[in-house]
Amino acid sequence: MKPTKMRNHLIYRATFNTRSKQLTSPLSSELKKKYSKKNIRVIEGDNVKIVRGEYKGVDGKISQVLTEKNSVAIEGIKKEKTKGDKFDVFIHTSNLLVTGLNTDDKWRIKKLEGKNTQKQQKETKKEEPAKETKMEKKIEKEDES
Repeated sequence: MKPTKMRNHLIYRATFNTRSKQLTSPLSSELKKKYSKKNIRVIEGDNVKIVRGEYKGVDGKISQVLTEKNSVAIEGIKKEKTKGDKFDVFIHTSNLLVTGLNTDDKWRIKKLEGKNTQKQQKETKKEEPAKETKMEKKIEKEDES
C-alpha cells in the first residue's frame, strides 16, 4: 500500500480509542513548563486560542468535541445561514493552542503532574519484594556468626 493511502487509512478508519488520542492540541509555553508535556487531549471546558485559519487569534472555551471530525466547537464562534440561523463552527484540534485547562477531572490533573493514578499504584504494590523465607533468615544468621 502507498504511504499516503496507509496514513489515510490510519486516520480516517481509526478505532475510537485511537481517535480519542488524536484529539490533542499543543499546550501554551506556561503550561509546558508547569506540566513538562507538549500536548494534551482537549475536553469540554478547556480554554484555547486559535492559531491558524479564518478565526486566527480568537480565544474561547471549548463547548463541544467531535471525535469523528477531530474538531471542536468554541463558544462565541458561529456562522450565519442565509435565513438568519446561526450554527457552530468546528475547528480541527491541530489548529488550537491550549491556554487553560478544565480542572474538574482530578484523574487528568494527577496524570499531568506525573502523580500515581490508581492503576499505577496497583502496579507498584505488585513490584514490592517478597518477604524473606525462614531458610534465608537461617542462612543470614549462620553467615553473621
